[in-house]
Amino acid sequence: MVIPVHDVNPVRRTPWVTYALLAANVVVFLRTPGLAGSVAGESSLAQLCHLQAFLDQYAAVPRELIHHQMPRLVPTGEVGVGPQGAGCVVGPPPYDKSPELSVLTAMFLHGSWLHLLGNMLFLWIFGNNIEDRMGHVRFLLFYAACGYAASYGFALLNDGSAAPLIGASGAIAGVLGAYLVLYPRARVWVLVPFLVFLPLRLPAWIVLGLWFVLQAVYSSGGGVSDAGTVAYAAHIVGFVAGMLIAWPLRPGTPPPPEPRGILFGRRARPTW
Repeated sequence: MVIPVHDVNPVRRTPWVTYALLAANVVVFLRTPGLAGSVAGESSLAQLCHLQAFLDQYAAVPRELIHHQMPRLVPTGEVGVGPQGAGCVVGPPPYDKSPELSVLTAMFLHGSWLHLLGNMLFLWIFGNNIEDRMGHVRFLLFYAACGYAASYGFALLNDGSAAPLIGASGAIAGVLGAYLVLYPRARVWVLVPFLVFLPLRLPAWIVLGLWFVLQAVYSSGGGVSDAGTVAYAAHIVGFVAGMLIAWPLRPGTPPPPEPRGILFGRRARPTW
């Protein structure tokens, strides 16, 4: 396993969409009900019940995506005491959930700081160049398309699952697939754990190719890891979707035109 920390691949324009996605993911994580205790290293039953109710409403669920089988009873976020002790109260859902829209909201949900920071690291390193190549609006549409492809691809492989599917990793996997197609020879600084973390500069095709191989190996035993927490199949689908969408933009094709005009009293110009 290698940990990318920086790529040597300058951009021509400020990646505002990448910055906005980074900020949105962090803000949503900090405002997710029930995560305050886990951030502080504590958790209570009340916080867990709030989190479960929130995820049931806004996370993507494979069974709902494929079969539109909405649960009749969902966690309300409240704690109750029953014959078996304290637990989360369930009741009829007070909302009408759209499975299709839940794919979009799930892209901004994360279950822990490690989950969030790992995804944001990859988006920070590789997203700016893909946005630079595609342009702001097309990159945003590309990001969403890869996220939807990853979620529905995973759901098709696990159509009976009621486990919530959250995280930006499916969309970010699409960014990695596009980067492999568009910048295979770009140099990426990585940390390789070998007694200590050794810094190396490797071509992107090695770093991202190794990442994809690891996802395939991890998913070979099933769609989810042994811990039931990582949807590796979604990563694979998102990565392939990103490669296919970016293929027409591979080296040798012209990039989108630079924006022109006056911006805040100065002529717009590319940034490097």
